[in-house]
Parts: sequence; C-alpha cells; structure tokens
Amino acid sequence: MTACSSKPSAMPQQFTEVSEEAQIYPDYRDVTIPPNIAPLNFMVQDSLADSFVAQVGNLVYGARKDGKIEMDTTEWRQLLSGARGQELAVNIFSHRRSGWVRYPAFTLHVAEEDIDPYLSYRLIEPGYELYRQLGLYQRNLTNFHEAVIYENNRAFVDEDNHCVNCHNYQNYSTQRMTFHVRGNHGGTIITNGSEAHKIAIKHDSILAAGVYPSWHPTLPLVAFSSNKTGQVFHMRHLEKIEVLDEASDLLLYDAEKNTVRNVLRTRNALETFPCWAPDGRRLFYCVAQLPPSVLEDYTAFNVAMRYDSLLYDIYSMPFDPETRTFGEPRIEVNASADHHSCSVPRISPDGRFLLYTHGDYGQFHIWHQSADLWLKPLEVESSYPLTAANSPEPDSYHSWSSNGRWIAFVSRREDQTFSRVFITYFDKQGQPRKAFLLPQRDPEYNTLLLKSYNVPELTKDAVQVSTETLKHIVYHTDAELATYKE
Repeated sequence: MTACSSKPSAMPQQFTEVSEEAQIYPDYRDVTIPPNIAPLNFMVQDSLADSFVAQVGNLVYGARKDGKIEMDTTEWRQLLSGARGQELAVNIFSHRRSGWVRYPAFTLHVAEEDIDPYLSYRLIEPGYELYRQLGLYQRNLTNFHEAVIYENNRAFVDEDNHCVNCHNYQNYSTQRMTFHVRGNHGGTIITNGSEAHKIAIKHDSILAAGVYPSWHPTLPLVAFSSNKTGQVFHMRHLEKIEVLDEASDLLLYDAEKNTVRNVLRTRNALETFPCWAPDGRRLFYCVAQLPPSVLEDYTAFNVAMRYDSLLYDIYSMPFDPETRTFGEPRIEVNASADHHSCSVPRISPDGRFLLYTHGDYGQFHIWHQSADLWLKPLEVESSYPLTAANSPEPDSYHSWSSNGRWIAFVSRREDQTFSRVFITYFDKQGQPRKAFLLPQRDPEYNTLLLKSYNVPELTKDAVQVSTETLKHIVYHTDAELATYKE
C-alpha cells in the first residue's frame, strides 16, 4: 500500500539515528500551544531526501519531495483534547539514498488554557505607502477558515479608493466594533451586533478625526486619540519609513448619544494610543513632550526632522464611570528617562500587567529594529522585556487573550519585510514562552503571501455584522456628524 500511495503513510521500521536537528518551517520545536489551535502543519527541509514521515503523538503523516506535513483537523483536535497540560513528542524521518534517517525528537507542550477562537487583522502592503487593495479579515484559530470582514476594493477604482484601519472591539466581544474609513467614503464605522452606521468626528475644538480607538469594557464609550499623522521616507535607512504625529490629543466618544469631547488637548505634548483598564476605571495612554527646538518653530517639517528625539512615556488617568470624568494623570512607564520610547499599552484581563512595545524612539514601532515587547507588573516600578517571545527584528502590535494566558503580536523576524502573526503563551508568573507562527493549512503560505498582518485582535466570537452590510454603509450612506460637548 505504501508503494502505491502518493506519499508514505507508515512509520519506517528500519532507520539510522542522526544527531542533526530536523530543519522545519515554521519552527514549531518545543513551543507551548493552545489545546484548541489548528493543526501545526510544517515543512521538512532536507535537500537529500525524497520523502518524509512525521509522528506527532500517535498521529503519523507522510510527505513527498516538498516535505509538507499536513495533518487532518479532526484527528489533530482529538489528539489535543486528550493532551491538555501534557507534552507531545514529535519524531521526523527523512528517506535519503542510503535509507531512512530519524532526527532527534522535539516536544509540543499543550497548555491547559484555550486561546480565544477568533483573530482579526488587517492585510496591507508592507510599505504602508498605498492602500489600493487591503482589508480586514477574521481567522478562526481552531481551523484554517479566514472570513472577510471588509475589503476596500478588489478592482481599483480611483473615485472609490479608500483605506480601512484601526479595528477595535469591546471586551473581547464583536457585539461592538469600530474601524475607520479614510479617503473616499470616509468616516468611522460603529457596529452593534449585526447593525452598523457611519459617523464623523469633526469640530473646530477638535484637533482632527479620531484615530486609535479603545472601547470601554462595559460602557458605550470609545477613547480615541486625535492625530495629525504623517509619513516620511528615509533615502538611506534600513527602517525605510517613519510614521509620526505632528500633533495628537485624546477624545471621548459616546456611541449611544453620538457625542464627543476632548479629554486632553495640549500644545506641547503628543497624547496617543489610549487603552482602558479591564475594570474601566483607568485610562492608559502614551505621551511625548515636544522638544523645545520644535516648539520654537512648530511645523510638520521640524517635527519630522527630529523624529528620533520623540520619546513616549506611558501615563494613566483615573475615570469615574458614574460622572464620566477623569482625574489627574500619573506616569506608569518613564521610558524617556533612559532615552527610550513606548507605544501601544495593553492591560492584562486580570489587571496585573501592562504590556507595551519598547523601542529607541517614536511610537510607530512596526518598522523599528529596536522594537520589542516589554511588560510592567502594575504593582512594581520596574519593567522587563519578554525575551523568550522577542526577536532581533521588530516585534509590536500585541493583544491579550480574554483569559490572559496568550498574547498575539506581529513580528518581522521571518524576512525583515513582512509582518506575520506570532502567538506566545504567558504563564501565571508573568513569563512568556517561545512564540510560534500562526498555523496555516499550507505551511508555505507565509512565505508566499505578499501582504503584512497588522493589528491582530483576539475575540471570543465571530464578527456579527455582514460584509455586505458594511459595504453598503461605507459606499451608500453619509457619515452622521458627532455632536461636540464641552
């Protein structure tokens, strides 16, 4: 039967042990995985071999010359369901001219805790210069199904050209969602269950439209940053592009009353990336003080010329849900004191940890070689890098799972150009494990996709509003102007 099949399906009975480790892609060796994750399909890379066999636990799969080990989803699910909190041994065999060889085994650690089953993200060209074709998508992490939330245009039409970005959900549920439409058909989309509408945030007292959002965990409120954002491109620099703010403030939007007001509006500071604490009683955000040389001659050009002197710290303000008022700010992470910078604060669901991106300067760290994930236990003063999850390439744009045991983030570690989604286990002691690449049905998919993943967000349920409804709202309705409140 083996001789007549397209690929080997049985364990080799005779083989030679070799000391060299199997070269596999993605690198899933000795990673900790959720018990509800899709199969970790991989490729064995051995140019001397013409066929391969992999034993994962009690499952056996074969591959021909391409080395692709693709597992049955049902069998994999049954395997993991009985392996919570345990380890699975993985043995790989390659058939060479001299016969079968077996590499040293490695281990998959199966955690006790599930990951939220849905992950949404934006797919975009890696340079961020154009938005001719991009979209928001949602992946079911328990299998390989990817659904379109919204795409701007499959076929380019100039008068319909627009960007979509900054999707955000309330408390890990898609009941309430928001994302922005920039350019033609512009506005901010607000959803409630299967319904949606488009709003516009614009007033003489507001710096600019809302940009980076954060839903309050229980109230119909969204904290937005209001940014005048621009891009500058290096002529000779490995990081290629810098995204920075000429100015930025904080807003509070009421989704039920369609009202908006300023929370912080300052001339000498840049406030951005708001994030609510899980109990909704504190708002975290990033702040950079504009250098005196910029304030003396305040132009977008002068801000751009001093891009590497913009250092962001993390602050927080208390919030009273009854009166909907904010208290005095306090500093949480004083990165600028050490000539570093923070962005994207995210609080763990249990309220214990502040997760953020740490870099040499600026706040758009997805291009910064120095960007790593850092963690601050909120009851202490010090922070530390998530060394086991980080890489020498940019690691950024992170989100927690609803149980606080998993972190999804994007990294350029694969090829220094395209951002891919990685997942790391986060234990109860505040330590991460080795991160693993988002599994795909075809293990070669991530090397062939000419798009970058952007802003991965974990949710407990699938997006409820249909793609057709969102397209109708974007293309065929006018944005309702939010009422400004003092």
